[in-house]
Amino acid sequence: MSRAEQPSRRTVLAAVAATAVAAPAVAGGAAPAVAAPGGSSASGATGESGSRRRRPAGQVDHRAWASFRDWRSGTAQGTRAVPGRRPGIAIAAPAGTLDYTDPHTGTTAPWEYAVWTSPVHRLAVPATEVIASWNAETPAGTWIQVELRGTYSDGTDTPWYVMGRWAAGDQDIRRTSVDGQGDGRSSVWTDTFAIDDAATGLRLVACRLRLTLHRRPGTGATPVVRRLGAMGSDIPDRFTVPASVPRLARELVVPRYSQEIHKGRYPEYDNGGEAWCSPTSSQMIIEYWGGRLTEEQLAWVDPSYDDPQVCHAARYTFDHEYAGCGNWPFNAAYAATFRGLQSVVTRLGSLTDLERLIAAGIPVITSQSFLEEELTGAGYGTSGHLMTVIGFTADGDVIANDPASPGNEAVRRVYRRREWENIWLRTKRYNASGKVVSGTGGVCYLYFPAHPSLRQRLALAAVGVR
Repeated sequence: MSRAEQPSRRTVLAAVAATAVAAPAVAGGAAPAVAAPGGSSASGATGESGSRRRRPAGQVDHRAWASFRDWRSGTAQGTRAVPGRRPGIAIAAPAGTLDYTDPHTGTTAPWEYAVWTSPVHRLAVPATEVIASWNAETPAGTWIQVELRGTYSDGTDTPWYVMGRWAAGDQDIRRTSVDGQGDGRSSVWTDTFAIDDAATGLRLVACRLRLTLHRRPGTGATPVVRRLGAMGSDIPDRFTVPASVPRLARELVVPRYSQEIHKGRYPEYDNGGEAWCSPTSSQMIIEYWGGRLTEEQLAWVDPSYDDPQVCHAARYTFDHEYAGCGNWPFNAAYAATFRGLQSVVTRLGSLTDLERLIAAGIPVITSQSFLEEELTGAGYGTSGHLMTVIGFTADGDVIANDPASPGNEAVRRVYRRREWENIWLRTKRYNASGKVVSGTGGVCYLYFPAHPSLRQRLALAAVGVR
């Protein structure tokens, strides 16, 4: 099946949702080192319940828990706030023991657990969608579960929804999203909470996140969560977006990796490299920041394969429920297993936002979908694809490392600004059959130093990330 013919997860899920409404540390050793720029971590103004708030951008609200004060502000059941230059939350004394049956192996095992629940965060933007993301260390014998509960605009609450069960390795559990979650008014589609019918005016006006930390009984090991975030958004339906004015000419030097050279390799991970745009893009930016995998960590990869780190990224971002490597928070969590990096999933509002980040030295992984004729020079169409924006030409055109290239030497592409801007930011489009389907509305992954420079902090704050 060609890339243009393949239905993306989000196209399929949007169709399923519409039908439903109509019907009533990297595994294998210590975390690799990253040479991260210096600087102190960001701090922000506090709002209700101790929340750090961004100024509303009108369509996106991003809230993160990452400071020692943040971790002390929640409700703890067996957890403790970990101080230090990069604080976190860890198991102190387990709240109890539970049995977990892994749905992908059938194995049942006991796990000690502890729970941290965030304060309620009132969204500056009443949301139709919410995506959670996290940065965590999960040594062998540990894993985490992330859940979300929200309050609707009519004052009622959602259930607790599982947004992910995650471990850096795959020796203890299979990292997984959870299908089949909904209450008739909202649903979770792989990694995204969504209001089932936004046209009713129903919105999510507040939310809280819950972390459950697990470890094998009696081991004394603990996961440590360093960052936890929720990105709420209400992006209007749109086939086109206003054109932005070019303001920057700069290109970052980012490693170039092709997903296509991995075609057919490790088909157990979403049929091989043909579907690995997300982990390939992630690996490019991880290495831009200095992240490296050791020979020991790569020992499982066939030694005849070029760029074994791309195979590794695919394995360790793979979502066993979705059966693919494109789970947005799982990719961000993988990047944050590299020492000195942190990550978020968010939405940006324009190419001006992207220019701010590039000016500060921060490349961006973007999600888009398009017909071949909508993006000059791509040579393909796609119902969902990730690429890495590394700069802008003097004319304002987008310079991207596009992993959907025949080889590493062909990865660097220049795409027309107006075309690229529209396919990334729109929320509605026509597919090859003329049917109206969804677009991603500016979704991106941001990977950046755990201790950003002042310039980086200001650029991140300008796009709502603190």
